[in-house]
Amino acid sequence: MSAYTLSVNGRTRSVDVDGSTPVLWVLRDTLGLTGTKYGCGMALCGACTVHLDGKPVRSCSVPVSAVGGKPITTIEGLGGAAGRAVQQAWQRLDVVQCGYCQSGQIMSAAALLSSNRAPTDADIDAAMNGNVCPCATYVRIRSLPIGTLRSDAGAA
Repeated sequence: MSAYTLSVNGRTRSVDVDGSTPVLWVLRDTLGLTGTKYGCGMALCGACTVHLDGKPVRSCSVPVSAVGGKPITTIEGLGGAAGRAVQQAWQRLDVVQCGYCQSGQIMSAAALLSSNRAPTDADIDAAMNGNVCPCATYVRIRSLPIGTLRSDAGAA
């Protein structure tokens, strides 16, 4: 076991875990942040997506020892104009079915919008690639009005 100091959702958190422990399990089991989901454990499904230093990563495949001083943002801490715009659009369009993949989907979409205020269809496809939805809500996810998201994100 080793002590790690992490910045999670803007708060400094200290954990005492093995350095090889995936960030996913530190978030869920040690810190009690259960919005980030376990899906496959192999970084293939996207359910465990969080932002590490503002970039979307699959937290099931990132050992806590690799985090360093980079800030971690989970679905519980997602804010900013892009995060709010995506979450509001998700609710407006009633995208969620079972909801299991949604935190990963939202984190990927928010990261895209934070870095690219005018994404093309190809940008959206690339950013959302690897986010698996067992309920097949892809049509609703893909129908998110990117123009609305752009204007909502720019408003704040």
